[in-house]
Amino acid sequence: MVKIGVLICDRNRKCTGNKCFRAITEREGMFSLYPADEKIEVVGWMTCGGCPGERLEFAPADMKKYGADAIYLASCYLAGYPACPYIEDHKDYIENVVGLPVVIGTHPMPQNYVDAHQTIGDWKRDHVEEYVKPLISDPKASQKYDSTRPNYLKDESSEKMVD
Repeated sequence: MVKIGVLICDRNRKCTGNKCFRAITEREGMFSLYPADEKIEVVGWMTCGGCPGERLEFAPADMKKYGADAIYLASCYLAGYPACPYIEDHKDYIENVVGLPVVIGTHPMPQNYVDAHQTIGDWKRDHVEEYVKPLISDPKASQKYDSTRPNYLKDESSEKMVD
């Protein structure tokens, strides 16, 4: 079993986490590296606290106390306009002070976000393409996580709800 903590961007402080938890369950996005039979336990879910990272000194250390093996900076760190300008600072602090590895990204990047960011070019401008790349490498997954699709959350073969 692996235990993880998830930090979300404060711009999404009211996020329910549905896409992140779906990616954990379905082993998609950054969770595709885990075998389907390995249990993933989320020991913490919290916002960064707002720019530049008000909760950064508290949240990851607390998650570590509860057994976190790694901290995930959720996909929303990259999905905002612009992407979080403090990603590297958060990663460096957590890895070097808290002592936990950091994974940037959780669920596949929804296609509507991919389209918008590629149109405005901010991922390239903000030098976060290396973090985005594994989240957009599967076009089917990006379509699946695009909640603007009319058939979002439906199994296209049976039209039954999957969540």
